[in-house]
Amino acid sequence: MKTLQVFKASPSSLGSQNLLPSSSTSLPLTFFDILWLRLPPVQRVFFYEFPHQPSLFYDAILPKLKHSLSLSLSYYFPLAGTLSWPHHSNKPIITYNLGDTLSLTVAESDADFNHLSGSDFSEASKLHHLVPELIISDDQATVMALQVTFFPNHGFSIGVTSHHAVLDGKTSTSFIKSWAYLCNKLGDSSSSSPCDLPPELSPFFDREIVKDPKGLEAKYLSDWLKEGGSNNRSLKVWNLQVPQDSVRGLFQLSRSNIEKLKNFVASKGSSNLHLSSFVVSLAYAWVCKVKAEQTKSKKVGMAINVDCRDRLDPPLPPTYFGNCIGGKFAFAETRKFLDEDDGGVVAAVESLSSVLEALKDGVLNEAEIWSSMLHDGLHSDEDVKMIGAAGTPRFEVYGSDFGWGRPKKVEMVSIDRTGAISLSDSRDGDGIQLGFVSSKASMESFASIFAKGLLL
Repeated sequence: MKTLQVFKASPSSLGSQNLLPSSSTSLPLTFFDILWLRLPPVQRVFFYEFPHQPSLFYDAILPKLKHSLSLSLSYYFPLAGTLSWPHHSNKPIITYNLGDTLSLTVAESDADFNHLSGSDFSEASKLHHLVPELIISDDQATVMALQVTFFPNHGFSIGVTSHHAVLDGKTSTSFIKSWAYLCNKLGDSSSSSPCDLPPELSPFFDREIVKDPKGLEAKYLSDWLKEGGSNNRSLKVWNLQVPQDSVRGLFQLSRSNIEKLKNFVASKGSSNLHLSSFVVSLAYAWVCKVKAEQTKSKKVGMAINVDCRDRLDPPLPPTYFGNCIGGKFAFAETRKFLDEDDGGVVAAVESLSSVLEALKDGVLNEAEIWSSMLHDGLHSDEDVKMIGAAGTPRFEVYGSDFGWGRPKKVEMVSIDRTGAISLSDSRDGDGIQLGFVSSKASMESFASIFAKGLLL
């Protein structure tokens, strides 16, 4: 791969709503943001087929991507800013100054596009060169970076790297969809207002609406300040390593697969189960992973992210910009997942259902332990093996059409560092896509267990 250009995208002032501040502005982090302060950035890559000559890409496609990016940044201007923790502030803040830019790397690769975008299995490291790095120091950090990589005569990819303490998956996905929406509008001669975003994509920035009745901000700040020394205000994130032999795998559960699993669990389990497609799919992947990796711990745990926007008092708008996710933690005895009678999936669904049922007690119930659970989950002990769930089919990442068709494939690159199971909508619109990273032997075992279990 060779880097051709690093384009500095400035928020455009052409949008009719013109949300850009006149000089500078800042957004303080809320406790929802502070929770993720030192987690590694979230990385996702979108592959698009474009079997045309390079001249068409560089002369027509790339300029549209750049122009629409500047337009979308006029709405999402904090993404061009920086995260810092000034000495005069008791918590980190996002600052945008007029003239700040977001980095868009333009690169060209001679790698096998058809393999990268078509195969469900590849070395984990194969995608690393398609996503950019954030610039993070003790004192400040960039918020987002983008990379467009062209594969001549085959297609291109868009790599997205976002700081976890600034935006969650919903906000990040909304930005990408806004960029795609405006890119489409630039090619629509019938559109009278190509710069306008619809309300469902326009971000809401007011932080005053986020209430903290439990004093979680002080708790999370204290936890981070104590890590790595006393009063450690560093913004450097955890450097989680990827094992060299890691393999990335994608698996599909069709609607018929999911309905079959639902019916199977319903016939075996109790009547109080949450038999949503998300729960059943995650439970199935969780069990297959535990079996494939031959987990030795006594218990296994699953960390689920819950969107809190409509569960707070008062509720936040669905377009609220920033993190607004809470954690729920399901646990089960490992031996129950090894039950050959029901494949272990019933125990997994029961465990997930019990924590989701607890949402009735309030989404912030037990929020005091979120920071310690987050830390412990990424540094599992011998007694409990924690796994996380990343993403959701509700994001509809395969709907990110910039004007040249739906993505051929979308992958969450950063799960190779966190060990999480990723979930998204599927490329063909039928069911749910699951992804995870493990050793080659475990991946082969997972594939066999996954396929065999669907024959129950």
